[in-house]
Amino acid sequence: MCPVLTWGKEVKRVCHVPVCADCFRASSGSELETGESPTIVPPLIGKTIKHLLFKTHSGVGKTSLLVQFDQGKFIPGSFSATVGIGFTNKVVTVDNAKVKLQIWDTAGQERFRSVTHAYYRDAHALLLLYDITSRSSFDNIRAWLTEIHEYAQSDVVIMLLGNKADMNSERAIRRDEGERLAREYSVPFMETSAKTGVNVELAFTAVAK
Repeated sequence: MCPVLTWGKEVKRVCHVPVCADCFRASSGSELETGESPTIVPPLIGKTIKHLLFKTHSGVGKTSLLVQFDQGKFIPGSFSATVGIGFTNKVVTVDNAKVKLQIWDTAGQERFRSVTHAYYRDAHALLLLYDITSRSSFDNIRAWLTEIHEYAQSDVVIMLLGNKADMNSERAIRRDEGERLAREYSVPFMETSAKTGVNVELAFTAVAK
C-alpha cells in the first residue's frame, strides 16, 4: 500500500498524489490526503462502486471537465498539470440507483505512461479525452486504445470524448473524425464542453450504467 495516502470522507477536490496499484484496488473509501498510513473504509451499503480511469493528453481541459461534473461550474484560467495519479469521488443516480464513481485522473505526460498501466486492469470504465482544437491530442488516442486492449479487462467500458465543443471556430478535429475513430474501435463517442457543461453529466452517467 502507498504510505502517503489515507481514505476519509466524501471528496470535493482532486488530489494530485502518485498512488500505488494496491491503493487503487483497495479504494472503497473516498478522500486521499498525504501524511498518514492508509485506513480502508468499507463500501457504502446500497451503493455500487465503480472505478473510472481518465486518460488524456496534457492541456485538453480534463480538470475543468471534472470540476464541471463535480461542482456544476466552469472556473476560467489554467490548472496545474496532473502529476502521477489524481483522485476524486462523485455519487450519481443511474436508473434510480446510487452509483459511487471513483475517478482516477492519470497524467498525460509520457513519463507517467508506465505508471498508469497497473491501473487499467482494475478499471470498470475508461474515458479517453481529446481537445477538438488540438490535432496532437487526437492522434494520441490510438496509442491509448492499444494500451487499453493490452492491459485492461476485456469487458471494460470505453468512451471517447472530444472536449472544448464550445470552441467550434478553432476546431482542428471534425466531429465526423471522432465518430469514425469511435466506430473503428466500437466505442461510444460524444463531444463535451467543460465551459458550457454540454454532455458532461451525460458522459459520466453513461459509463456508470
